[in-house]
Amino acid sequence: MPLLTYSPFILKNLNLKNRIVMPPMCMFSSDESGMVKDFHRLHYPTRALGGVGLIIVEATAVTSNGRISSQDLGLWEDSQIAGMRGLTDLIHQFGSQTAVQLAHAGRKCTSSDPVIVAPSAIAFSHEYRMPHALTLAEIPGIVQAFQDAARRALAAGFDAVEIHAAHGYLLHEFLSPLTNQRTDAYGGSTENRTRLLREVLTAIHEVWPNDRAVLLRISAADHAPGGIDLDEACRIVDAVKDLADLVHVSTGGLLETPIKIYPGYQVSYADAIRKHCQIPTIAVGLVTRLEQVEEILGNDRSDLVALGRELLRNPYWVINQDGRTRQSDLPFPKPYERGRG
Repeated sequence: MPLLTYSPFILKNLNLKNRIVMPPMCMFSSDESGMVKDFHRLHYPTRALGGVGLIIVEATAVTSNGRISSQDLGLWEDSQIAGMRGLTDLIHQFGSQTAVQLAHAGRKCTSSDPVIVAPSAIAFSHEYRMPHALTLAEIPGIVQAFQDAARRALAAGFDAVEIHAAHGYLLHEFLSPLTNQRTDAYGGSTENRTRLLREVLTAIHEVWPNDRAVLLRISAADHAPGGIDLDEACRIVDAVKDLADLVHVSTGGLLETPIKIYPGYQVSYADAIRKHCQIPTIAVGLVTRLEQVEEILGNDRSDLVALGRELLRNPYWVINQDGRTRQSDLPFPKPYERGRG
């Protein structure tokens, strides 16, 4: 029986050769410039050579004070385009398609910038700085920053963009009532708390071609009373799914709340959102084995499966399954044929 893992997936311009995704993972390997370094030029193309279908480049800041750290990649100015263009060219050369995750860290910014921002003046923890609560006059600047970064991503040759509205960063902070205590049009109801995300997605569509995919990363649960739960996550996705082509589903990150983790611990959220919201999803959460991927795809729990830590350990995971399955028709880089299992 053919392996579902190696079946193609088509979504707008994305024509993926298999269902394996490298999710965005913070590498903290740039510097204050936010530009691509030799590390990135080795790290990402290696996974392309290893057979990954879709590579999503790490959280890339849309503003300087939207960085998670001072070592993050950025697309907040035009000078950063050329390095990204070289990176996408390498990834494409070795057979993968690629997206970039556009992000704003909000109150979780630890960069050297003097002012950090959030929907409300609530620090992430006592180890983090107190953020400035964005005024109504300042919010359009955030929307503009995401739009400008998307324009740069297009110039850099990315096949898709992913909007980061998860893991406790700015857009997630607006979505959750635990971090959004505003009383204006951006706070209170689900519609209001979703307003900024919708404005960001709308602005991106103004500069992003209609035939190119727009992905959305969400945390489907805050794992805390009064926060986002799966039902609320479905309402949020329903409110913006006309502007997103696929939802990349994980949980947590908003608070320092312990989460019980185990193999596949977040897959059920991707499954529920896929079925309830009728939108394609990426599942993630300590998936390491081919059997797990086949189960997820075979039971229609998600359309794509992301292997995060596993691809850090084994950049050749995709082609290394060949020896285990004894299927000689699986794709394998020609220069590596002598090492085939």
